[in-house]
Amino acid sequence: MVKNAQFGSWESPLTATTVAAAGVSPRWVDVHDGVVWWAESRPTEDGRVALMREGPDGKPVEVLPAPWNVRNRVHEYGGRPWVVLGDTVVFTSWADQRVYRYTEGEDRPVAITPEPERHHGLRYADLSPGHDGTSVLCVRETITGDRPVDVVRDIVELPLDGSGPTSLVASHHFLAGPRLSPDGTRLAWLGWEHPNMPWDGTELCVATPGEPHRALAGGPRESVCQAEWESDDTLLVLTDPRGWWNLFRIGLDGTAVNLAPCEEELGGPLWVLGSRWFAPLGDGRYVVLRSDHLAVLDEHAGTVTDVDTDLTAWSSDVAVHGNTVVSAAGGPLTEPAVVRLDLDTAATTFVSGPREDLPPVEYLPTPDHRVFTSPDGRRIPAHVYLPRNPGFAGEEGGAPPLLVTVHGGPTGKASDQLRREVAFFTSRGLAVAAVNYGGSSGYGRAFRESLNEQWGVVDVQDCATVAATLADEGVVDGARMAVRGGSAGGWTAAASMTSLDTYACATIMFPILDLTAWTDHGGETHDFESRYIEGLVGRLPDHADRYAQRSPSNHVDKLAGPVLLLQGLEDEVCPPEQANRFVASLDGSGLPHAYLTFEGEQHGFRRASSVTAALEAELSFYGQVFGFVPPGVPVLELRS
Repeated sequence: MVKNAQFGSWESPLTATTVAAAGVSPRWVDVHDGVVWWAESRPTEDGRVALMREGPDGKPVEVLPAPWNVRNRVHEYGGRPWVVLGDTVVFTSWADQRVYRYTEGEDRPVAITPEPERHHGLRYADLSPGHDGTSVLCVRETITGDRPVDVVRDIVELPLDGSGPTSLVASHHFLAGPRLSPDGTRLAWLGWEHPNMPWDGTELCVATPGEPHRALAGGPRESVCQAEWESDDTLLVLTDPRGWWNLFRIGLDGTAVNLAPCEEELGGPLWVLGSRWFAPLGDGRYVVLRSDHLAVLDEHAGTVTDVDTDLTAWSSDVAVHGNTVVSAAGGPLTEPAVVRLDLDTAATTFVSGPREDLPPVEYLPTPDHRVFTSPDGRRIPAHVYLPRNPGFAGEEGGAPPLLVTVHGGPTGKASDQLRREVAFFTSRGLAVAAVNYGGSSGYGRAFRESLNEQWGVVDVQDCATVAATLADEGVVDGARMAVRGGSAGGWTAAASMTSLDTYACATIMFPILDLTAWTDHGGETHDFESRYIEGLVGRLPDHADRYAQRSPSNHVDKLAGPVLLLQGLEDEVCPPEQANRFVASLDGSGLPHAYLTFEGEQHGFRRASSVTAALEAELSFYGQVFGFVPPGVPVLELRS
């Protein structure tokens, strides 16, 4: 029997604890000698990243027991942390950031890099095979001082016997993707300089050891995001000279051929080192990701054709074995898992094993893929999720509250794969809209660059347009709308609350709040993003007034409603100092607010206990603002 009850007060089997436990997400998938390997996060083990492989019986095998944590801090977001050479796996360890080798059956892993003089002072990522299977290539990050921007990087070779490292290249401030040519005589890599981010402009470089390098592709306004050797004389390259990441064949003489010209994104933003959006199948065919969807590029026909599968969101970890694709993938009703997909038969095998704790499908919302229109005529893609619970319906004639979810980056993207966090809210009677505002990836360079110098304007307006349109349509209750997001999404949430009256409240997670401090001069962010803001807002000191005018920290008195702030105390990307100052300004203001901090958490929450506490606090917060009582959730204490 369906019960009519206030939106937000519905009972649901999706507790915050079950949502937190679901964060066992796979990443860094690859195939070695037909065996699938991957890493997976473990929220119930304080966010440890475990190294896994496929066992002889097809079941997952944990390669390294706790407390080994296969993760690194390069760029603070990390990069590919392992590679297999023969019967040996080489990996980075979070505890000391050193590189280790391990052969199953040995007593314990052995370090092959020196112990740094300062804690986490040497970091390594983007591991790939070196010469003759006896060494590893990777990007090394060396901390040279106490400021976040005191960092230098080079590409090094690490012999497995621990006799290295040997520095090979230090051509740019940022480096990625070291690859040896098949004959071992040349090295290819990507490089870029401040203030560019890798999706703005990178160079594809090639050199013979000991000789000056040549840039074969890329530049200040062309972004190469992946390059692999095809032969000793040619490389396969994802780059965007015409505004879309397409697949090219580039010779050592610089000649370039687009294998299937299209206005489609076959690559993506290089947020983490070691991402892979394509892999060769042979005979002129390639597996590619077309805006997260799996597709096959045929260079002879010049076509890119989607693969027919219910898995609509594929990770940038594409690998192949024969005519089988291996990666992490999910869909609207499927959480991310390591899968094999046979391109001949379309048969899909879940390598990482089926999830046994999935909530009943009738509680899972399906996204309505919509495109909204901004006042100036731009398109705004969004995924809209309406309340879904087989046991409940809303009040007669009423409409649900809306949570506008803002993805991070801001050069990121909201996919449509199943997220229990969304179902946690929709199964209780709340609607959710995940907005791909101007600046999001997946829609070409022009769409990405619509946010240039407009951060805090275009993103804020686009999210508000989606919210207002849904309210005007009667789909949601326009008087009960909230905006929520983390990192850059936290910025947009805070900027929305200090510049608009669209929302009744906001949840602001590990945010940017003070633009001037979040620069290389202000010293409150890490080196990788320390000049990102120049493209998003403008250069200092020319645009100092713009920085001050847009910073939510300078407009606490203009907040349109209550706010909840959530912050990890070990966050080096968006440090707690910004949230601390914001909350200090709020205390005594009379505006209801709450501030929860989490020990041991960096940028984003990895521990199950943190995710549980954050979700329960958020739901209680909405209940107090919107006027409903969520069952089974502790009451969050608001202060003013």
